[in-house]
Amino acid sequence: MDAEAPIRLEIVVASVRAGRIAPVVADWFAAAARQRPEFDVGVLDLADTPLPQDLSGGREAEAFTRRVGAADAFAVVTSEYNHGYPAALKTALDTVKHEWRTKPVGFVSYGGLSGGLRAVEQLRQVVVEVHMVPVRESVSFHRVKHAFAADGTTTDGAAADAAQRMLNQLAWWARTVRAGQAADPYPG
Repeated sequence: MDAEAPIRLEIVVASVRAGRIAPVVADWFAAAARQRPEFDVGVLDLADTPLPQDLSGGREAEAFTRRVGAADAFAVVTSEYNHGYPAALKTALDTVKHEWRTKPVGFVSYGGLSGGLRAVEQLRQVVVEVHMVPVRESVSFHRVKHAFAADGTTTDGAAADAAQRMLNQLAWWARTVRAGQAADPYPG
């Protein structure tokens, strides 16, 4: 792969609930990422990606796996449900096997008072198990229903700053993994 090629960043939207605010959060983050020339940004909304819960495969699962394989990095936009992350995200993580490996991942979480941070702590354990590299920085929106204006913007300066730091880390890891894979493929 060309070392100078844009970094393919897939933003995974985890919530599939009716009436969800996930698209607002994901659109805000995608807009921030698209301002950065090193990224080629896509959005993988799990509400539009029907993956079988029994992990039986099929055309949708194969297409999802190919898209995961083509990505260099991920940002997961996740809510917190009952102190955990959405079931659709667990299905997505379990549907794919090797294609997640070595890919850096960052988290944009949201919720009530916790801001989705408990979901992120659980996700950090899971993504390591599938050989992903979680970056240190994350973005969190506490009381998310009050965090965004009607036009999808936010005045949360801490979130905007955290997003840029997280994007810096995703870019560094993606470039580093790309160079490492070219020199010596991952043994996992």
